[in-house]
Amino acid sequence: MKFTHLNEEGAAYMVDVTAKSPTVRQASAVCRVDCSPEVMRALRDGTVPKGDVLAVARVAGIAAAKRVPELLPLAHTIGVHGCAVDLSLEADHVAISATVRTADRTGVEMEALTAVT
Repeated sequence: MKFTHLNEEGAAYMVDVTAKSPTVRQASAVCRVDCSPEVMRALRDGTVPKGDVLAVARVAGIAAAKRVPELLPLAHTIGVHGCAVDLSLEADHVAISATVRTADRTGVEMEALTAVT
């Protein structure tokens, strides 16, 4: 298996995408946050002392997707042209999904993964 961010000597490097043409790209990611029954009840009832936790998490996910180059040293600075973060309360967890879109030279997989985390 060859890793794209390792050179022939095994050293990490940033892949050069200069010659690539911008294209529309999209990536999605999902995750779940397991919660105790007490936390799930507070989320459903809207009694979390800090306010609307899901709204804040949605905005935080979008902000995180836009900051990937600051968080991941080998990530390219690209335009995040669209980012949707959705959260839903399930029986024993919060389900989180994100879809990120761009029209750039490289994909947005890391942005989508970062948005859900």
